[in-house]
Amino acid sequence: MTERLNLEGLRYAHAVAEAKSFSAAARAYGVTQPALSNGIAKLEERLGGKLFDRSTRGVTQTAFGLGILPLIGQALVALDAVGAEDRRLTEPGEQKIRMGVSPLISSGLVSRAFGMVRDFPAPRELVLREANMQDLRACLLASRLDIILIPAVAAMPRFAHRVVDVEPVVVVGPDAAVKEPLELAQAGEECFILVADTCGLTTFTTQLFEAHQMPLRTYAGEAVSFQVLEDWAKPGLGSAMVPRSKLTSPDVPHRPLVNEGREVQISFEAVWSADSPLAADLLRLADSLAATRCTNTVSVS
Repeated sequence: MTERLNLEGLRYAHAVAEAKSFSAAARAYGVTQPALSNGIAKLEERLGGKLFDRSTRGVTQTAFGLGILPLIGQALVALDAVGAEDRRLTEPGEQKIRMGVSPLISSGLVSRAFGMVRDFPAPRELVLREANMQDLRACLLASRLDIILIPAVAAMPRFAHRVVDVEPVVVVGPDAAVKEPLELAQAGEECFILVADTCGLTTFTTQLFEAHQMPLRTYAGEAVSFQVLEDWAKPGLGSAMVPRSKLTSPDVPHRPLVNEGREVQISFEAVWSADSPLAADLLRLADSLAATRCTNTVSVS
């Protein structure tokens, strides 16, 4: 075997082995399932053996996979350790925490993070990057970011997680001026305008309806921003579901979304590598954010 093994394929295979699901592994890496399957197929071709069997009962490792996948896991751990040690040795005086945030993250959460980092025993500088979910995951995997704040809508194997914020979800639409809460069961009768599935909002909306075994009726078009969602909802093209902090103004007509009278909420999490040279500070930051998150409402699953 003289040709190099593709690192991306190795990570995909390891993710499937951990999640026991191609779809869950694809969500964790922010790629389509065909892209992940193609990466694993190329790896299997290079290795000369099939790693997984897929059936109606799920994903299982082949005999070949049982022998090779633990080695792949060990190799990835070693590679990650090399990267972490390299950063420790070449950046011993580094005082920055590189944080990636989804566009869905509220400015209040970011402000809290800034204040907490400044109050560390050894103060650090917080450097922000806003990007879509796929880019944030890719940068964290490549160690180009130290920690990311994203909606808690997809697993990321081998990373530390902490829920750091929860926020009520509201519905903007033709009937929003009524101000009465909208029950989730009634929301199934509405047509929803969705944004491109990059920030996590569309994934959250889809998962919410699936979890309650409700059909999701959607407008044929697709908005590019929260402002466009509001603009399109005004003339009656459909309703829009957003975290309350993403309303462009508190005066925008909206209705709280509730399930049997309790607020429906979206959760946000911090994700980071426990092997990072900054792991102690990242854990301190995540724990501090979690300790101060809003707790005055009941989360709905």
